[in-house]
Amino acid sequence: MAESQNCNASFMSKEQFSNRWGIVLAALGMAIGAGNLWRFPRLAGQYGGSFILLWILFLFIWSIPLLLSEFAIGKKFKSGVVGSFARFAGKKYTWMGFFITVCTLGIAFYYSIVTAWSFRYLSFSVNNIFRTETLKETLQSNPDYLANFWGSISNGDWITVIVYICVIFLAAFILIRGVKNGLEKANKLLIPSLFILLVIIVFVSLNMDGGVRGLEYMFAVDWSLFSNPTIWIEALSQSAWSTGAGWGLMMTLSAFSRDNEDVTLNTFIGAFGNNTASLLSGMAILPAVFALSVSDAEAISFLQSGNQALTFTIIPMLFANVPGGDYLSALFFLALFVAAFSSLLPMIELFLQNVADLNLSKRKTLIVVIACFVIFGFPSAWSLDYFSNQDWVWGVGLIVTGLFILIGVAMNNPIAFKTSTIDVGSDMILPSGFFRFAIFFNIAVGFFLIYWWLSQDFSSTWFNEQGQWDVFGVYSNASTITQWALVMVVGLILNGYLYKKFVKQ
Repeated sequence: MAESQNCNASFMSKEQFSNRWGIVLAALGMAIGAGNLWRFPRLAGQYGGSFILLWILFLFIWSIPLLLSEFAIGKKFKSGVVGSFARFAGKKYTWMGFFITVCTLGIAFYYSIVTAWSFRYLSFSVNNIFRTETLKETLQSNPDYLANFWGSISNGDWITVIVYICVIFLAAFILIRGVKNGLEKANKLLIPSLFILLVIIVFVSLNMDGGVRGLEYMFAVDWSLFSNPTIWIEALSQSAWSTGAGWGLMMTLSAFSRDNEDVTLNTFIGAFGNNTASLLSGMAILPAVFALSVSDAEAISFLQSGNQALTFTIIPMLFANVPGGDYLSALFFLALFVAAFSSLLPMIELFLQNVADLNLSKRKTLIVVIACFVIFGFPSAWSLDYFSNQDWVWGVGLIVTGLFILIGVAMNNPIAFKTSTIDVGSDMILPSGFFRFAIFFNIAVGFFLIYWWLSQDFSSTWFNEQGQWDVFGVYSNASTITQWALVMVVGLILNGYLYKKFVKQ
């Protein structure tokens, strides 16, 4: 290892989770979130079973080895991501830890808006319970009612802005109480509640006329899609996005783990729990789309549009057509809010611990964290196009952060690293040969997929209609590469300073 373990004297590093289930629930809270209930159904709807096959493949090949590595690094060095990665990989690679942190914060800033949207729809659903006119009657007289509501809250809406600011303050209040009294207690309530609500919603969705056709579509494999690099990128980035692989979040959470924590078993429980929640979410949303559509062709067309509002528009329509639907709709958006909020907590925790590594006071740490989230989250709250751009740029950026962690492990002899950190205290042992193969294979896969994706359709994804570098295009390669490069350049310039601030002191 590049540096020996250095105890962190910050106010956040002195606690530990009380037992195994504390950190397991924290890992599940990190992984199971809006990525399962909002992002996964959208992608499964676009590509069907072809996407799901690749998504499952990347769970074993990509996400689990990465999560194991992150857990072990955090458990050993017990610092924020920048400090832990710099100690692990070496001083000249500190900028990689900086990129990992910024990528995760880029996601966290817009992800807090999903939490706000969830709360807005929870309020919307509760309000429907007390209206004299049912939502079904409203939709009959005004079919665009739900679409108009979505448009009103996702663009230029001050109420959404205020809600997301309140969400940030609530999350910071919970986390500042510490991992035992804050994060651990919150997850003990949030995660079991979420699974119960998901099972109820799946039962309702599948019992609607036509619902089973949605299930058939969800698992039907179209082999021709495998020639499209986008589905591979989407499947890999969704596996990483949903499980938390490459985020640095597991590195952050495991810094609070006990020295004898079972790294392998905890990782597998979190990974499989996440994928179970994703499949349940898909089984709730996709059958509902088919049940509510005039024809299968209309349902497929709607799903393949990749609409960001899929979950927010379909669920209210679904429950408007069943007895007691207003109450069930409120339950669903309560589940979505719970899921989104439980995942937002470790994202803010990551930032808190990195700032705490600078040895600031608790008060200054809170001010810095809350201010950054409010300022940098505002554009996504105000503009859906900006939100979609950030979702694409930093979602795909998780492939780069994963590569950086993989490279760090490769430089430290994967088998020796696994034996000395992952296997210590673990009852469940992953074959060392598989782990070593996965590390080097994933490095090749990551670079190949990024190259394959960037090499497609050069003109339309790099330049706008005027022939200019399309830095403001929502899904343009130019925008993605520009933002990645900016963060990397800043990290390289500040590499020595970052090492001094996060490691030496």
